[in-house]
Amino acid sequence: MTAVMNRRDLEFLLFEWLDVTALTEHEYFAEHSRETFAALLELSEDLATTYFAPSNRLGDTEEPRIADDGTVTLPAETGAALAAFAKADLLAAQFDGSVGGMQLPLTVFQACMAWFQAANTATTGYAFLTIAAANLLVAHGSPEQVDAWVRPMLAGETFGTMCLSEPEAGSSLADVTTRATRCPDGTYRVVGTKMWISAGDHGLGDIVHLVLARTPGAPAGVRGLSLLAVPKYLPDRRRNDVVLTSLNHKTGTRGTTNAVLAFGDGTHAPTPEPGAVGYLVGEEGRGLAQMFHMMNEARIGVGLVAAAVGQAGYRKSLEYAAVRTQGRSLTDRDPTSPPVPLTAHPDVRRMLLAQKAYVEGGLALVLRCAMLVDRLRTVTDDRQRRRLGLLLDLLTPIAKSWPSQWCLEANSLAIQVHGGYGYSREFDVEQHWRDNRLNPIHEGTHGIQALDLLGRKVVTDGAFAELAAAIRATVAEAARIDALAEYAEALDDALTHLSHVTFLVTEPEHATAGLANATLYLEAAGHIVVAWIWLELAIAAHGREGRFYDGKRAAAQYFFRHELPKVSAPLDLLASHDRTALDLDPRCL
Repeated sequence: MTAVMNRRDLEFLLFEWLDVTALTEHEYFAEHSRETFAALLELSEDLATTYFAPSNRLGDTEEPRIADDGTVTLPAETGAALAAFAKADLLAAQFDGSVGGMQLPLTVFQACMAWFQAANTATTGYAFLTIAAANLLVAHGSPEQVDAWVRPMLAGETFGTMCLSEPEAGSSLADVTTRATRCPDGTYRVVGTKMWISAGDHGLGDIVHLVLARTPGAPAGVRGLSLLAVPKYLPDRRRNDVVLTSLNHKTGTRGTTNAVLAFGDGTHAPTPEPGAVGYLVGEEGRGLAQMFHMMNEARIGVGLVAAAVGQAGYRKSLEYAAVRTQGRSLTDRDPTSPPVPLTAHPDVRRMLLAQKAYVEGGLALVLRCAMLVDRLRTVTDDRQRRRLGLLLDLLTPIAKSWPSQWCLEANSLAIQVHGGYGYSREFDVEQHWRDNRLNPIHEGTHGIQALDLLGRKVVTDGAFAELAAAIRATVAEAARIDALAEYAEALDDALTHLSHVTFLVTEPEHATAGLANATLYLEAAGHIVVAWIWLELAIAAHGREGRFYDGKRAAAQYFFRHELPKVSAPLDLLASHDRTALDLDPRCL
């Protein structure tokens, strides 16, 4: 079986680049060491290889279905894999010891999760959502809610979902119509329909839905939304009034159920008051702000999924290209000579190198963001905390969207390397492309991330300056290394260009045109950020010998010579305040 991740690469990123072991000098992470981190990486590789990867294709071909009795059926292998994951305490790994966690740095945990996402992203999705829901409840729930739901979640007995979208309110959460009415006993009754709910129903264990709903008299828009925890079963084990009405049939990640849920339609009606029983999390009217705690974590997690699935396709196309023979070298005109491996062809090497640059750069970007989260936990200086927070907030939409776009492109290149075989179901790479195609859509579409970056994050006082300062510090370090001076100069020029355009498109008189072209800004800024990441990786590899480090240098060279130049045209177009899409009459389409 082809390895879907490269353990050596993870070790390089954690120990040689990010120096994650330094976190153990802080009291919170003091129980850990490089040895415990390495052991968890090895455990994750073993579990992902043993339980998750073998059933990846099975989950794709045997999609969840609704049985005659209304229950959802999944392959037995899905439950077995998640049970092994829970038994290894990986659900609890990143949580505080007070709730039974390991207090593992998020950076290390994300590296561990990369193995599972690459091996079987559909099955891992159940754990991914549960961890995010538990994090939200720990941050905003009451001690009683933590005891009731978080502890069972971390034990693998209860699973979590996030219920935002509705049939008529997808990304526009201001239009949510689900209602939550307070009862005299302090509980709420929730009535409405939620759609696109990943892991919305299954037979793996209990479920707690985190639901955005509007209370009576709440103002219109997102400020009127509250967050409710709605369990599938009440404490006395009566069935709550939450009903699976249908399953959505997706192009990829088919092994994760995707549901339409009716809350309070009267099917079960556990109490005289109509509606599903819900429990308020935090305060009324604070639902979206609380949900963003889960969503921001999930957005970085989506970047990890995209990079990991991209990595799986890259590893498989690399192995295929090394053994598949076809054609002859550019200088060999003898038709009787033996065919050569695909890797002998420069254009195939180009496609493989592009994949390497995308997937390894994307993974490094996600781990950089995770390291910022860990540093925010350990830093004590308020000024430094604010600076780190600004940088993390600005990088989050990029960390979600850049891997979702370019690691998907890596999967497309993996198909291309396989040729016609890549377009057939007999090889895994077409499934990896389908699995990855969801990531530019969910947890905020590509365009929404662009609006968030340009319309909110960039204009936050001091945020762009923090990013620019971090990039220029790396540029200054690289400029002192002769082999990297070319890249340092190119990145400095690109950052100067981005800084100038950022000023132009955020001027009040041009803000509307800027937002209309926000996707151009996101993609250009993303490429510049990943160039920064690759320059840091090149610095970490400098002076080290061996094919592994030669590969890092080759990928950095590719990115700076082939990818970074792509930012000039979109930045120039942004600077012109182009109104093509803004002024277009939709009737002309």
